[in-house]
Amino acid sequence: MRLRGRKGIKEALEAQPELVVLEPEMYKGKWSEVFGNDRPIHVEFGMGKGRFISQLSALNPEINYIGVDMYDELIRRGSEKAKESREEHGGDLSNLRLVRFNIEHIENMFEAGEIERIYLNFSDPWPKKRHARRRLTHAGFVNKYRVILNERGEIHFKTDSRSLFEFSLNSFCDLGIRLRNISLDLHAEGLRTDLVMTEYETKFSGKGMPIFRLEAVIGQQALDQHLDSLQRREREEADEAARRGTDDEQNDEE
Repeated sequence: MRLRGRKGIKEALEAQPELVVLEPEMYKGKWSEVFGNDRPIHVEFGMGKGRFISQLSALNPEINYIGVDMYDELIRRGSEKAKESREEHGGDLSNLRLVRFNIEHIENMFEAGEIERIYLNFSDPWPKKRHARRRLTHAGFVNKYRVILNERGEIHFKTDSRSLFEFSLNSFCDLGIRLRNISLDLHAEGLRTDLVMTEYETKFSGKGMPIFRLEAVIGQQALDQHLDSLQRREREEADEAARRGTDDEQNDEE
């Protein structure tokens, strides 16, 4: 994708140091210092026009957010979306940074265990087999994600591409990664108001197209919590089944 930026776009980005980061390698291992706190850091790789990351950051001031894309024009548009979101929801921009960077080199941007969550939303599906390594859920990328994610680390992935979703399922499973909340049609029963939607998601779901989604559990603490929740659910279901059985027996006796 090629984007033609407006005249003076570089100067416009440089004039927003409180929001825009143009040399992120300088802050590897220091992102907590950039935000001035030790709150969790969530990152969207390939943020597009920035609607998703801007709304998330406005709605969740207790979390720090970083939106990453490699095009100046998208960073500029993202900065506008960020300001619009703050006007709508209130608050300031202190928990959001927009970063111009090539995702292929994320190991130069983040230190091991520096990130808690990664969002991959409607990434380029790169449909030709010879381009498979460019897909953001390819094992080459996922292994980099595993390094920079901490003990609570997760990857949340959404796409409208069935082929990319199938590829991603295989990629995660081949790496032995636990998956949860897998959906083949996220909005089948109506729009999920509990989830922030991207521009593409709004467009595609409005046309009745299915949205595919999954969550990959990476960090050990996140995995332990997930397994505990499954065991708790199984116990609750067993207790409920036992209660129903007791009620049935009583009804039969009557």
